Amino acid sequence: MTCKPFPIGETLSLPERGAWPQTVHVFDERSACAVQAALAAERPLLVRGEPGTGKSQLARAAAEHLKRLFVAEVVHARSESQDLQWHFDAVGRLGEAQALGHIAKSEQEVRDKLAPLNYLSPGPLWWVFDWKSAQIQYQNCPHHYPAPEPPAAWQPDQGSVLLIDEIDKADADLPNGLLETLGNGRFSVPYLGEPVGRSGGIPPLVVITTNEERELPSAFIRRCLVLHLRLPDSEQALVDFLVQRGSHHFPGKCGIGVMELAARRLWPEREEARRQGVTPPGQAEYLDILRALSRLAPGDDKLQEAKLKTISSYFLQKYAGVEG
Repeated sequence: MTCKPFPIGETLSLPERGAWPQTVHVFDERSACAVQAALAAERPLLVRGEPGTGKSQLARAAAEHLKRLFVAEVVHARSESQDLQWHFDAVGRLGEAQALGHIAKSEQEVRDKLAPLNYLSPGPLWWVFDWKSAQIQYQNCPHHYPAPEPPAAWQPDQGSVLLIDEIDKADADLPNGLLETLGNGRFSVPYLGEPVGRSGGIPPLVVITTNEERELPSAFIRRCLVLHLRLPDSEQALVDFLVQRGSHHFPGKCGIGVMELAARRLWPEREEARRQGVTPPGQAEYLDILRALSRLAPGDDKLQEAKLKTISSYFLQKYAGVEG
């Protein structure tokens, strides 16, 4: 399988897609190589790192560059591996059963209305493994969950990218429950009578992110390629890195001097956050500062510099013990 070369160091525009806003992304050599390796090995890419380093956006940017369908699922404390495969609307079925008890004309009508397949919706893995069968089930299910939004002119044989975001929010049962599914490319679905599996064509790229809030099972990690996204660990390297990122995101909206001053304010706040044992501010907060300044004082470097000290404190000083 050949892989389209990635535009290293160039600004890639990401259009608005569903709940994801319009933005830009810049591939570096390490992240682009990791994506290419995951594609070639047909293994999930586990992206580790502190919040705000661009882990989730990497999956979205890969989908945009490769012209693939992008499907995202954010994991939470109550998520189960089944939620990534299929959804069954048991509450909706119970409500329908209670209503039909009063209005149904026959037992056959009740059985038809309450058929389990009427309440079975494809989950993210179903969509990326077999788009056509997922679409058929989606259309036949009156009580379905929302379907992914494919790009214009996209066809299933072009492939897909699945983002499983913040997998560390769930307990170990979720990643353990995905071992067989991700390894074999198939899973069982109740009431369907046959498993759902990859239908040929291009295997999906699965990108999984973790903020390291909970340790993942070693058996799960062994089945993934792992990319660590880290911000530079010296002040000048961090400033240079952030200014470069700011230049891609806000060209002509913030001056280089303003970007550098904002970046230098980040360093001591990161050090203090680490001292207090809390998540340090990072790239996301830095870009938020520039976004606020570019809108509060568009094109006015002097006014942006004047507002920087006060504005930046709202984004950076999120730990306890800060004077108001």
